[in-house]
Amino acid sequence: MKLSSPLIIALCMCCAAGTVSAQAYPTKPIRMLIGFPPGGGTDIVGRIVAQKLGEALGQQVIADNRGGASGQLAAELVSKAAPDGYTIMMAHIAAISILPSLVSKLPYDAQKDFAPVSLSAIGPNLLVVHPSVPAKNVKELIALARSRPGQLQYASPGAGTVQHLAGELFKLQARVDILHVPYKGSGQSIVDLIAGHVHMDFDSVPPVINHVRQGKLRALAVTSAKRFSLLPDMPTIEEAGVPGFDMSTWWGIVAPSGVSKDIIARLNGEMIKAIRQPDVKEKIAGVGAETVGNTPEEFAAYIRTETEKYARIVKAASIRLD
Repeated sequence: MKLSSPLIIALCMCCAAGTVSAQAYPTKPIRMLIGFPPGGGTDIVGRIVAQKLGEALGQQVIADNRGGASGQLAAELVSKAAPDGYTIMMAHIAAISILPSLVSKLPYDAQKDFAPVSLSAIGPNLLVVHPSVPAKNVKELIALARSRPGQLQYASPGAGTVQHLAGELFKLQARVDILHVPYKGSGQSIVDLIAGHVHMDFDSVPPVINHVRQGKLRALAVTSAKRFSLLPDMPTIEEAGVPGFDMSTWWGIVAPSGVSKDIIARLNGEMIKAIRQPDVKEKIAGVGAETVGNTPEEFAAYIRTETEKYARIVKAASIRLD
């Protein structure tokens, strides 16, 4: 088919307009939703990245805390936002990879409603026990738990949290019978652990590390597949005799599905540059995490893998939140 000159000109103008639009982005502030209240790990990581990303893009990236239901509220808002690149989210493992298996009627589809940009940071949890527990390492803890089925208790900040599922994964892979004791937040669970009301916990590093250093708790291992750079002498649970154990908290930027590939690529490139800066690495280390940067395709594949992993754990442990 032979195109007329006016049609060719019109097509060229449309292509040029699309290129200019992508190059011009952003022309106004960007809103980054954070699904948890101020002060927590997601908020800290989100604000660090938002500031640096804004500097790189030449427009303010405004952190907007919309806490509620383990990140569900923020995720729903982002899933329904205009796909123009001006609404993004500092996604947390809970809303994207854990809740789809725990909640039957989520107000969004975690696989279809978001466009992954990049994984931002990842951090392990720390297996800690009360000093009265007669186990100096994971192998001894497993032996103790097998000798006392149903007697050892592990705390968590609530049902469906990473800490809870870490305990369930430990039960499954170490073949032990330990009892879950859920609390309403890490604060109270750690207080009761220090007091000896429960025996163990799989909590994030920042809230427990000082108690470990003061001798109030004993750290046995990190929950990640490889050793944590901030605690290089601490073995992994896998090293200690539980093959395949890998559970970490992660954060990453997502946008609503439908955002153009050019805008996703721009956000991805600038975010990776931002998190490679030494001051960003140092600040994120303060919440017990390491910076990570990958492609949108790699992040999408990672999300699928994590979602499948938690689905298996939830099914094997028969956990439901509704």
